[in-house]
Amino acid sequence: MKFLCDQMLGTLAKWLRIYGFDTFYANSTISDDKIIMISKKEDRCLITRDEELAFRCKKENIKIIHFKVVDLDEQINLVLHDLVIDKDKILSRCIICNSELSDIKKDAIKDKVPIKVFQKHEEFWFCKKCDKIYWKGSHYDKMIQKLIDL
Repeated sequence: MKFLCDQMLGTLAKWLRIYGFDTFYANSTISDDKIIMISKKEDRCLITRDEELAFRCKKENIKIIHFKVVDLDEQINLVLHDLVIDKDKILSRCIICNSELSDIKKDAIKDKVPIKVFQKHEEFWFCKKCDKIYWKGSHYDKMIQKLIDL
């Protein structure tokens, strides 16, 4: 399933990307009309806290998750409640730009990560679009624990 999170749900968008879901984040520069158009064109489920936007989307028959919840854990729970999370997809997307990550050889990132990270880890991934590099450090363990807790 593909998602579109409106401007009120940037942190949720990041977490959905962490869990491997293709998630478009509509920042404050994107109008409601454009959000509706993107949701339709790309067959994305819109996630919003905006009542007016939710109402418009329902009229347009766009898949929607509408809630008033502010707590991030509750938001994640509401979205992922009926979905299966593919463990192989966790950390497969860039949390910044949503692009799929690619494997990269350790030698290629030697000067791009802290020396301790380079020495401690063998597997690395990078985003071709924004050049961010990822590895399974302590943050990965915390994300997996958060998923288990939810």
